[in-house]
Amino acid sequence: MDEGKIASQAGHAYLGAFLQSSPDVQAEYHKEFPHSPGTKICLKADNLGQLLLAENAAKEAGIPYFRVIDSGCKNFYGGEPIITALGLGPATRAQINHITKRFKLV
Repeated sequence: MDEGKIASQAGHAYLGAFLQSSPDVQAEYHKEFPHSPGTKICLKADNLGQLLLAENAAKEAGIPYFRVIDSGCKNFYGGEPIITALGLGPATRAQINHITKRFKLV
């Protein structure tokens, strides 16, 4: 994916996961807003299997998650729907590090 596509898919992942979280988690995450809009990181998986393992680990840990499936736009992926990103959190480093530590920064 080019940089613009990565950015848009990351935005979908962040918002989707955030909206899956409870109002209490959302409030805690944004308690210092607007001075701090919350930490976000963008990590890269080497393959779909890694992404699906991370999704399952988040589910087991009770961490909000959201799978982004690109709708199959003709300009990308031959027009076929494809999993492009996974949003995780909001979560603290202690809650999520066991899942994210295997990935590298984009």
